[in-house]
Amino acid sequence: MLNIALVAGSSRNNSQSGKVARFLRQRLIQLEQTTAELSNVIDLGLAPLPLWPADDGGPWSIYSQQLKAADAVVIIAPEWNGMACPAIKNFFIYASKVELAHKPGLLVGVSAGVGGAYPISELRASSYKNCRLCYVPEHLIVRQVEKVLNTPQAVSEDEQRLHSRIDYELDILVKYAKALKPVRESIDMSNPAFANGM
Repeated sequence: MLNIALVAGSSRNNSQSGKVARFLRQRLIQLEQTTAELSNVIDLGLAPLPLWPADDGGPWSIYSQQLKAADAVVIIAPEWNGMACPAIKNFFIYASKVELAHKPGLLVGVSAGVGGAYPISELRASSYKNCRLCYVPEHLIVRQVEKVLNTPQAVSEDEQRLHSRIDYELDILVKYAKALKPVRESIDMSNPAFANGM
């Protein structure tokens, strides 16, 4: 069984991103890839991080421990005005290689409409450099999010296709998690000369 952390990147309480994170976590449990004890939803809307890293750590001290224990990470990024929202960008200011280096990450874009692609592109370009998170080549976009993933069963043909895609993406993430585990263990990340990415 794998330890998987799912980050709901919205700063809103009771967000659609949080709903998607909980749905994906439940699906991973049903697919017998993790357990309720081994998977965590880090909901930035329920326990937000202060802007920029805070001296007292706030909720980051808990999040950091959950991420360190994780074998893989799912990043759920809502699209706000065609961009990744501030909460998920702030999350990556906190995240370091201590928590995320050489772990596979699955990006999930969320849109209330037909968008959702821009956060994927933005986070692939700018979020991994210093934390060294390894995004898998696949990603997922949940469009018309308010109408889908509200029940365990798909209620339309489009949602059934989304459910199938979710299972496909989660299977790939799990395979990467298993494959990267020995790679991560063999890399010396203590070299101060290469603390940050280029």
